[in-house]
Amino acid sequence: MRAIRTATLLALAAGLVPLAAQPAAAEFITVASTTSTENSGLFGHILPLFAAETGIEVRVLAQGTGQALETGRRGDADVVFVHARAQEEAFVAEGWGVARLDVMYNDFVLVGPAEDPAGIAAAETAPTAMAAVAAAEAPFASRGDDSGTHVAEMALWSAAGIQPQGRWYLSTGSGMGATLNVAAQVPAYTLADRATWLSFANRGPLQILFEGDPVLFNPYGVILVNPERHPHVKAAEGQVFIDWLVSEAGQQAIAGFTIEGEQLFFPAAR
Repeated sequence: MRAIRTATLLALAAGLVPLAAQPAAAEFITVASTTSTENSGLFGHILPLFAAETGIEVRVLAQGTGQALETGRRGDADVVFVHARAQEEAFVAEGWGVARLDVMYNDFVLVGPAEDPAGIAAAETAPTAMAAVAAAEAPFASRGDDSGTHVAEMALWSAAGIQPQGRWYLSTGSGMGATLNVAAQVPAYTLADRATWLSFANRGPLQILFEGDPVLFNPYGVILVNPERHPHVKAAEGQVFIDWLVSEAGQQAIAGFTIEGEQLFFPAAR
């Protein structure tokens, strides 16, 4: 037996006897994306469908849009999937991304305590609603994290001609779910993407108080990180993911994601 084992080891070393098949390392890509795509449950719905069709696993870095784009600039992600169009277009124009493609959209909503101390439910526009919060110095929870939602919030303050500051203005530096938790505890007003709001369980005294203004439109785009800047980027696999997102199968998967019968995201691929 010892002679047989020795002969076998020698044969293996010489490459004469094939080793037992080893499981192949799973193919994966890294996607830097917004907290809303993760917190809402969208990725939990669509990524298993993508993996089943392609064999490619998607590992998500859930960050604010600004952080996700910075992750892409460092080459620490293969794809970015975010929602701040001006920042996305700059990312591509500066050569960090290959191209931006529309994927889906929803909208932002202003939520706050049901008694609505600032009276924003009667506002005619989102900026006048924000102005009412500032005039009342009613608590407002801001993400304060350079996310797509934070960028949208700051645009609303700017349109209202207001630089928010003071004890009433609470910057959390956190994601949407954590910021909604703060708003529920205070209670405070906040701007939220509709998808995260619909999936948020700890609403407490909060409810939607203002919605429907066209300025609250919230588009999402996807970008392949430029492999010419970062040669290690998994460009082929990343492009497979992007192509799937904008394909009929991907768009149907996005449209099919609902909570209590309500659709959270709407396909926008051209």
